[in-house]
Amino acid sequence: MRPGVAPGAGLSAGLQPGTGPAVVACGGGHGLSASLQALRHLSDRITAVVTVADDGGSSGRLREELGIMPPGDLRMALAALCDDTEWGRTWRDVLQHRFTSEGPLAGHAVGNLLIAALWQRLGDSVEGLDLVGRLLGARGRVLPMSSVPLDIEADVRVSGGRSSPPRVELVRGQAAVATTRGTVEEVRLLPADPPARPEVVEAVRAADWVVLGPGSWFTSVMPHLLVPDLAAALRETPARRCLVLNLVSERNETRGLSPAAHVRALTAHARGLRFDVVLADPSAVEDVEELAAAAEEAGARLVLRQVRRGRTAVHDPLRLAAAMRDVLEGSWGDVA
Repeated sequence: MRPGVAPGAGLSAGLQPGTGPAVVACGGGHGLSASLQALRHLSDRITAVVTVADDGGSSGRLREELGIMPPGDLRMALAALCDDTEWGRTWRDVLQHRFTSEGPLAGHAVGNLLIAALWQRLGDSVEGLDLVGRLLGARGRVLPMSSVPLDIEADVRVSGGRSSPPRVELVRGQAAVATTRGTVEEVRLLPADPPARPEVVEAVRAADWVVLGPGSWFTSVMPHLLVPDLAAALRETPARRCLVLNLVSERNETRGLSPAAHVRALTAHARGLRFDVVLADPSAVEDVEELAAAAEEAGARLVLRQVRRGRTAVHDPLRLAAAMRDVLEGSWGDVA
């Protein structure tokens, strides 16, 4: 952070409609939510592109029962973009509310049920999400990355113990990959060549900036690079690209993976994709030179900014917004 500049200082508290750069943020779950909570301070021209491979919890149950795309990550993205008024915050909290009971509603989020109902009535996933966005006064738009629900499978290297060598196992399902105790070597989508939503491809190609991460690396960030039309748009867009790294390694799917290894694992799954900036918190980087080298291999400059909330493993929305403001404006100052 630049000397004398408070976290979030100068961030817009009341953006006018149509202001700010056109930004596409790709990811899922809490990581994408963190990006969106930051970006909403900088622009209302935001498009969130959300993974649709979740098969756990409320989303997994609705997906299995109704044959729909998992709504949970989409709901979280909409909530993160809500209008900062009593109306917007109230509806955000309603969407995020989960039922507590001993019956079949236990664990379901209200927003998941609302989205599922709109999809059934309208027969169009994007129209349903746009309606929820209008209810929230969302500062931006939320889109599923594909037109169909997806599954994730991974090759996972598992320790064989003292008496046998390591072996590679096939693990299928987002929840299973996310909680594996092995080392993820490669991830794939099923079906292998899923269609991208045309609105997503259009948004990426028209963007000023594309932001990937933070989030669960193999199950929320990388899947965007495995949808052929979306991957092509990410490679070919004239937009600049920013990769936001996590504050810590995931306890399971990326356990022990260094920040540099995160960058290299991602680029290995997306041949030809180049970045302009890799953004990281200095407290999360033990070897700055190694990470700077990995960023350079991806065509990017490493930008270090304090974005952590205290000593937690949570991004501070205003600190992240201040860092992203510097990235989007090119005011990088101290870089590695």
